[in-house]
Amino acid sequence: MRQFIRHYLLSLQFFTRIPVTGKLADWVGFSPAMLRASAGHFPGVGVLVGGLVAGFTAGLLMLLPPTGSAPLVAAALSTAFGVWLTGAFHEDGLADVFDGLGGSGDRNRALEIMKDSRVGAFGAIAIMLALLCKVALLTLIGDVSAPLLVLALFTGQVVSRTWPLLTIRLLPHVGDLAGSKSKPLADQISFAALRTGFIWCLLALALVVTVQVATEFVVINLTDEGLLHALINAMAASLLAWGVMLRWFWRRLGGFTGDCLGATQQVCEVAFYLGLGLSL
Repeated sequence: MRQFIRHYLLSLQFFTRIPVTGKLADWVGFSPAMLRASAGHFPGVGVLVGGLVAGFTAGLLMLLPPTGSAPLVAAALSTAFGVWLTGAFHEDGLADVFDGLGGSGDRNRALEIMKDSRVGAFGAIAIMLALLCKVALLTLIGDVSAPLLVLALFTGQVVSRTWPLLTIRLLPHVGDLAGSKSKPLADQISFAALRTGFIWCLLALALVVTVQVATEFVVINLTDEGLLHALINAMAASLLAWGVMLRWFWRRLGGFTGDCLGATQQVCEVAFYLGLGLSL
């Protein structure tokens, strides 16, 4: 259990702005092997980030006047809060991937562009469209049911952080390992870490369904069976988006980089909200 907690806190330290410093950081410790093992807690990071964003959104919806614009305001501010919590870590990966793969058809040149800290036209457009799609889809969901918007924010953060683990498992790491942000993840993720990630995801989904059954939290035109059906469709859409990204990286790069993992998380999150919206 001590090792489990250490790996989780190390994952928080790597993937978010949530402070793990001082004596706590000394207790957690660090080694490349620990950081590789902590990748399995990526969905667990989504549980905390999603929980904070969902709680922030629920508070906003209670404080905002009950007008038609409330879901839009809540969706925009919750998206901004999520970006702040992660330090735009995944959005940065999205921009780098689209700059590289959009800016050159040559594999080596694309990898060079992805390492460049500057953001080009393709990257800026990708970030803008991703954020716009998130806000629009979350607003749509919030217009149907405010509680469902809160649920979507929590679940989407977890599910979208699960599929990148499969990318690490299935593809080789490419690019300059010495200068890569994902150097500790370059080795293939272990089955134990992969299992940890899927346990986090299943626990989050079980929590959502349990809360629905126990409290009838989502009350607008959605039965328990309807919620389960909507979640399955949302996960299927997210999984399909992961498959498209995986195939893209394999064909263009022959593997993945750290930026590819961030881009995958972003695309899968948008796809999750789209699948949920279509189910309504």
